[in-house]
Amino acid sequence: MATPKHDLPDDDIEYVSKTEMKREMTALQQLGEKLIPLDKKQLATLKLPERLFDAILAAKKITANGATARQKQFIGKLMRDVDPEPINELLNKLAGLSDRHSAWLHRLERLREGMLADPKVVENFVNEHPTVEIQQLRQLVRNALKERELQKPAKAFRELFKLIKQYIPEPALPGLEVSAPEEEDEE
Repeated sequence: MATPKHDLPDDDIEYVSKTEMKREMTALQQLGEKLIPLDKKQLATLKLPERLFDAILAAKKITANGATARQKQFIGKLMRDVDPEPINELLNKLAGLSDRHSAWLHRLERLREGMLADPKVVENFVNEHPTVEIQQLRQLVRNALKERELQKPAKAFRELFKLIKQYIPEPALPGLEVSAPEEEDEE
C-alpha cells in the first residue's frame, strides 16, 4: 500500500513561491538579452549549449518587434539550463566591473612599475618567463624611463605593459575550463 502524499516527510523540499520563480526566470531572460549584442568570439568563450548559442545568433537577425520578444523569451527559457556565473563574469569584464579582471590589470601595472624602479624585478621576470626577449624587455624599460624623465608621450611605457600582458595571461572565467586557443575559421 502506497503512503499518501500528505504523510511523506517534507524535510528535503524547499518551497519557492511562484512570484520568486517568476523573478528568477525574468532575471535569466534579462541576462540572456545582454548576450545578444555580443559577437561570436565573445559568445564562444562562454561555451554555451549549441541550442542557446544558435538562439542568440538568430535573435541578432530578427527585426520584427513581436518576433524579437518571442525570441528573447525563448533565450530566457534556454538560460534555465546554464550556469549564469560565467556569463555575469564576462559581462562585468566587458563593462570593466570585474574584480578578477581589475586585479589582474593591477598586478600587471605593479609589475611594470617595479621593473622601472628596480632592475632585479626585470631579472626575476626573465627567470620566471625564459621565452621573453630579454633585449626587447630591457630596451622598453630604458625607453620608458627616458620618456618619463623627458616628459614625453608614454609609448614605450604602454609597449612594456603589452609585453608583460603576453606572458601573464588573464585568469579564466569561473565555471569554464582553460583550453588552448582555437584557430578561427575564416568565413
